[in-house]
Amino acid sequence: MEVRLATHAGFCFGVQKAVDCAYEETKKGNVIYTYGSIIHNKEVMNDFFSKGVKEINSLEELDNLPKGSVIIRSHGVAKSIYKGIEERGFNIIDTTCPFVKRIHKTVNSESEKGKQIVIIGNDGHPEVEGIKGWCENEAIVVSEKEDILSLKGKLKGDICVVSQTTFNINKFKELVEVLKEICYDDNVSVVDTICNATKERQDEAAQLAAISDVMIVIGDSQSSNSCKLFEICKARCEKTYFIQTLKELHLEIPANANLVGITAGASTPKNIIEEVQNYVRTYF
Repeated sequence: MEVRLATHAGFCFGVQKAVDCAYEETKKGNVIYTYGSIIHNKEVMNDFFSKGVKEINSLEELDNLPKGSVIIRSHGVAKSIYKGIEERGFNIIDTTCPFVKRIHKTVNSESEKGKQIVIIGNDGHPEVEGIKGWCENEAIVVSEKEDILSLKGKLKGDICVVSQTTFNINKFKELVEVLKEICYDDNVSVVDTICNATKERQDEAAQLAAISDVMIVIGDSQSSNSCKLFEICKARCEKTYFIQTLKELHLEIPANANLVGITAGASTPKNIIEEVQNYVRTYF
């Protein structure tokens, strides 16, 4: 039986940059806070906590804390958060993913022109909340066809559509078409802001799942891109497992299985992927 690991699995460029930067800061011995989880992975965050890093989730928490550096997570934050941190006398270390930064600039400039911003993504997700915080007007967030249909007759003027970087690329295209159906095409400008790493990862996962007898997706349940990978793989391979670490893997492999595929979200450390891969190769 073959065990095949997807080429694009584990930390993407943005996550690797954020994690490396955070580890470098821990070596300096300074007081360090992270605004939310640097990445959506409990194993990584617990390691940071063991090194003295503290997580905060609001500006108000800083009011009673010793001065130090605040790491802006890879998901990014609203413009007002930067201002609030600086006003309180804390140093900012910005590890926002470059792809997310691009969205911030886009929605800021387009909303300044008076365009209605429509974000295709998961409302409440840190990245989406950050994007909303760069709009000069109130953004609309949609994730399903029904969300868009409910806007029929309510959208006025020019519209700019962006996406959460980790959204399902095929679903994004479908939702854009639905939006164009209820609006005049000339009024809708679409900026494809799904990052290249996400596209490559999703495409490869789909191809691997389609030919695998069993598929394993490794990632945190809070990780949007990991959940999307599971969704994509499950649609193509009935026996798809979603785990965070090896201890959660309770594998049942059919006797006639020829191929087990493995992929992992962009916030999954290399050591966890290798541990799962070696276990499956050794015991199955």
